[in-house]
Amino acid sequence: MNTKLFLTAFICASLTSTGFAQNKEAQSEATQDPNAMVAYLFTYFNSNDPKDEQICYAISDDGYNFTPLNHGNPVISSDTIALTQCVRDPHILRCEDGKTFYMVATDMRSAYGWSSNRGMVLLKSTDLINWEHSTVNFPTRYTKEWKNVIRVWAPETVYDKKAGKYMVFYSLRTSDPGSYDKIYYQYANEDFTDLEGEPKWLFDAGNATIDGDIVYNEEDQLYHLFYKQESGRGIYQAVAKNLTDRWRMLDGNVEQTKEAVEGVGVCKAIDGKSWIIMYDCYGNGHYQFCKSTDLKTFQFVQNTETKGKFTPRHGTMIPITQAEKDRLLKEFGNHKQPVIPGFHADPEIMYSNKTKKYYIYSTTDGTPGWGGYDFSVFSSEDLVNWTDEGKMLDVKSDQVKWANGNAWAPCIIERKQKDGSYKYYFYYSAHDTRRGFNRKSIGCAISDSPTGPFVDCGRPVVDQLPAGQRHGQQIDVDVFQDPKSKKFYLYWGNGYMAGAELNDDMISIKKETEKLMTPQGGDLSTWAYREAPYVIYRKGTYYFMWSVDDTGSPNYHVCYGTSKSPLGDIQIDEQNYRVIEQVPEDKIYGTAHNSVVQVPGKDEWYICYHRINKNYVDKKYGGGVPGTHREVCIDKMTFDKKGNIIPVKPTLNGPEPLKPLKK
Repeated sequence: MNTKLFLTAFICASLTSTGFAQNKEAQSEATQDPNAMVAYLFTYFNSNDPKDEQICYAISDDGYNFTPLNHGNPVISSDTIALTQCVRDPHILRCEDGKTFYMVATDMRSAYGWSSNRGMVLLKSTDLINWEHSTVNFPTRYTKEWKNVIRVWAPETVYDKKAGKYMVFYSLRTSDPGSYDKIYYQYANEDFTDLEGEPKWLFDAGNATIDGDIVYNEEDQLYHLFYKQESGRGIYQAVAKNLTDRWRMLDGNVEQTKEAVEGVGVCKAIDGKSWIIMYDCYGNGHYQFCKSTDLKTFQFVQNTETKGKFTPRHGTMIPITQAEKDRLLKEFGNHKQPVIPGFHADPEIMYSNKTKKYYIYSTTDGTPGWGGYDFSVFSSEDLVNWTDEGKMLDVKSDQVKWANGNAWAPCIIERKQKDGSYKYYFYYSAHDTRRGFNRKSIGCAISDSPTGPFVDCGRPVVDQLPAGQRHGQQIDVDVFQDPKSKKFYLYWGNGYMAGAELNDDMISIKKETEKLMTPQGGDLSTWAYREAPYVIYRKGTYYFMWSVDDTGSPNYHVCYGTSKSPLGDIQIDEQNYRVIEQVPEDKIYGTAHNSVVQVPGKDEWYICYHRINKNYVDKKYGGGVPGTHREVCIDKMTFDKKGNIIPVKPTLNGPEPLKPLKK
């Protein structure tokens, strides 16, 4: 799957991806008819690991070859919609009005066992991006007959033409003796937030019957039910004139393989003539696709390649229009950002003269209350392709004696020794557990390699507020070597900015040089200092950068001022003070807490910063709160002829790869 997609998007930009090619004929048709279907959207989950039991999207032009969206990451986070914080078996349906979408999913964490789920999640959307949700928990909802429910598997939705309602059907089983999985149904209420009445029997094959999928065939005017029969080890079919009639079972298996299969999904092809049948060959790690023109005979087409983050399990698909495809690609297209996987914040970027590589050190994010306790390091030769070098410091372990958590906002510097070797000094903040402290302090760990192992120096470097400062935290540290004097300086502070020269041991400061340097003036909408100082030197000028407002605020952004010395007063040009801020129209939020790297030997600069993952923002607050699911990004930073930083517009693609430097 290495073909390229050339997409005419809303902004007429050119986007390159992998795995599917634009169908020119369908595109032309869509131009004439905005309701024409031109592609397919596949909804699925990735594996039995709880972190993968989330809803993902993939897209295809032909219905057989799919490319995952959002880099294979979830498009809906399970911990925001499900009682178990995990979902499986998503089924998506376009409603009769053509513009509303329903999705249902099994509310289940498989790590609890295969008889551990008790309900389902109902979702509703008008744009395939923003989803309203509600949950139904059967034992608490139906306390008499269904209080012993142990499985509510693979719910799906179909429109009942006779009843004029949407039917939700699913496999149900209780812990009662003799119970086995049977397909039951209920009708959804008008706004698709709940189920009406109690479960009613729809169909079973006389033994465990699961994973039902129903489509209506205009040719024979019958509903076709595809289902998995556990005893028969395969997918079978039954038909009925009306959904609530007694179903007539048909002979023969549907699947065109001897592999174990489940999770069948049937979709009318966009040609209007054929059907696409897909099912999960769960024991062999791939999907299989077949084609049918009559829903009676089925022809094998191909097995879908699974690799990287695209390991689809039990999903379904629908045809989509060109406008819907464009919208999905704009929202979830496989842009290059973020540069490192997972949730990370407060990135510190460094170039190593020893290895000729770039490194990023980060706060581990994604935990409530910013409760991370370890630091990761990633390496790259080109600023685009990054290698995870692992955890390089754990403040909860025996590596650090004086702290036990809140491992935040690191910085690092490479220092060449007299013998030509290098040492690396890694500064960070953590919760100080020494008697009488119980607050944040700044420590230092040392290594001979940028990837470690690092050894903590055994005590904090900074553990007190600066003289004259009555509030704030000792966090968000930065280390800087003055290229003029060759001296080393430390900067830090939340609620204030302080700076001091480091002693030659690099693990203590010269107290007599300590200075409060908080930039004065401004307010939360302009340059008022909050946290995260960072210093660079360029052409005789010291640039001081910092973050404004709170990390969970939509107003979180970076400003700067200049000075003529590393501890001098900071001057702010009221016409030029912003470095980077969010772009809500591109779904880029909370861009701040930065570091900067210069390409060695060149006046070429890149800003490394974090932003809030778009799936974890609250639209009511303009993209803010809570700011605990952040990701690391890089963009180019430039200067005008007067030396002002030209405001950086954060992008979705980041920089082009740099040429690796010779070792």
